[in-house]
Amino acid sequence: MPAARAADSSFRAGGAARTALAGLGNRVLEALRRRRAGAMPVPPGPQGRRRRTDLRLVPAALLAWGTAVAGGWLDPIALAALCAGLAAAAVALLLRPGARRRRPAPRSFRATLAVALFLSCAAGAHSAVASAQRNDGAVAEAVAAGASVVAEIDVAGMPRRLSAPGRSGLPDRWAVPVTLLVLVFDGRRVEASVKLLVLGGDDWGHAAPGQRFRATGRLRPAGAGEAETGILSASSAPHRLRTASGWEHVPAGLRSGFSAAAAGLPGDARGLLPGMVTGDTGELDLELAAAMKTVGMTHLTAVSGANCSLVLGVLLLAARSLRLPRPAASGLAVAGLGLFVLMVGPDASVLRAALMGSIGLWALAFGRAGRGLSLLCVAATGLLLANPALATDFGFVLSVLATLGIVVVGRPIMGWLAAVVPHWLAAGLAVPLSAQLFCSPVIVLLQPQFSSYALPANLAAAVLVPPVTVLGTAAVPLVPVVPAVSAVLIAVAGTFAAGVAGIARCFAALPGASLPWPEGALGSSSMAALSGLTLTGVWLATHPAAAVRLVLKMHDRTTLFLTRTLHRHERPPGTVRTLKGPVGCGLEDRPRRGRLRFCKPTSRRKHEWLLPRPNAPGPRRRRPPPGAT
Repeated sequence: MPAARAADSSFRAGGAARTALAGLGNRVLEALRRRRAGAMPVPPGPQGRRRRTDLRLVPAALLAWGTAVAGGWLDPIALAALCAGLAAAAVALLLRPGARRRRPAPRSFRATLAVALFLSCAAGAHSAVASAQRNDGAVAEAVAAGASVVAEIDVAGMPRRLSAPGRSGLPDRWAVPVTLLVLVFDGRRVEASVKLLVLGGDDWGHAAPGQRFRATGRLRPAGAGEAETGILSASSAPHRLRTASGWEHVPAGLRSGFSAAAAGLPGDARGLLPGMVTGDTGELDLELAAAMKTVGMTHLTAVSGANCSLVLGVLLLAARSLRLPRPAASGLAVAGLGLFVLMVGPDASVLRAALMGSIGLWALAFGRAGRGLSLLCVAATGLLLANPALATDFGFVLSVLATLGIVVVGRPIMGWLAAVVPHWLAAGLAVPLSAQLFCSPVIVLLQPQFSSYALPANLAAAVLVPPVTVLGTAAVPLVPVVPAVSAVLIAVAGTFAAGVAGIARCFAALPGASLPWPEGALGSSSMAALSGLTLTGVWLATHPAAAVRLVLKMHDRTTLFLTRTLHRHERPPGTVRTLKGPVGCGLEDRPRRGRLRFCKPTSRRKHEWLLPRPNAPGPRRRRPPPGAT
């Protein structure tokens, strides 16, 4: 018996071994078959799993944004009521009945929504305070009365040239964001700290952040939803009271020195190179600016997220090429980006562009779409909590949408195109296309026109933008130190900048470069629909086999639907069925009623008329009845 049991156990072990070997052989054969067919098996585990997109922070960003937008339109009392309602809803979510007996998970939907409501309440409270400061006080009284004032102001940002001449009739008008310090009107002297926007002549184009001026002019209210308390229409040239401080004087000197060095370049490069590198558009040709606006290349004349992404990417590649570890390389790249922001000028727009550009580069380079979206939500929420007025700033909206497009659809588009074109070209096409698709519905609100050649123009200029940004940025600190080296770098960067200007002028001169588009909500919604169709078209063009299968599947479903619909509407035999038009005006089907199947009920007196037969004999002769005379 023991021997039989041992033999039985050995037979079973041998059978299990044979089964395992057979299964292993089958798996090997299947793997070889897949390899020959070109489909490599995906190994199980964390690397083979598809990373989910984390959407938990999206409600917080949307609610904070919506509350900040409401803060620019509502009065302080209504905004306080809104904040109280949001706080009460958050408390109700956390303290609902039965919450003690059944403790909610820390990552539950209720907890996430409660945190989002609290964050939106904080944004609303900040907006209420800013709204109270704008609507109350002596400054608000002077703005409402349109008083003529004398103001002492600090320049808070770079001047921006306006294209329209305005009421004063000046050919060159500049808009300068400032902070009001002292206001004198009606014999009163008021000290305050509010934001104003100065509109002045050509003298205001040389203002630099950190400088203090005294100016005269007339105040008028700003538009609804604007961050500024009012607009000061300057009636005199600015009188300088103080130059920029030490940490602000160095960047201003670097920018002015670079602009002076680039002034010796020929043609369009003279004014375009400083704009592409430092954001100084003071010498930009108006015709070139109009051409770049027509083809959707205006973002190249200002420091945007693309510039910050290029600087950060070059620094990362340089640090990794020196065999530095990833933490040290990341720290070096971030420090270099900080110096670039300080050199350009730490305006709110530049800081926002640096933050959004870093997020977009992170999501595109490391393939972390879920984390990239979470970082974008954190950055947008933090910026809105710090400055709720950004909610209605078109620059902030476009920056967030461009980053969102790169994070959400940038990498999928790059994967679609990589099967058709080389990888480097797929990456170059994916970034501008994804950003353009998400920004177009907002751009038409500012500029109700369709730029037909925006995508090809940006793609053609994308090859020339990195040399301009990298070489020009490297030349900025070398201008006062090594002028000869900086002159060589400026000359090379100016050549590429002239190429960008030539591309803008060439595409703007083509027929149909700027087509009219509806304004308002209709134009934005139609552009959003066009963006969706474009994204669908890209997928269909890069997946022809899947597109054919989808068309065949839709055809089968349509046929099945029509068949079921016709069978559902069939009537029993012997009933009247109208084939065309309403009852009494169409053809009626009357089976089993003589030779005529279809008739037209035009009269009740002679309801049915026989259809003529081509081979039928003529009408019969009427014969008199029998017996008739």
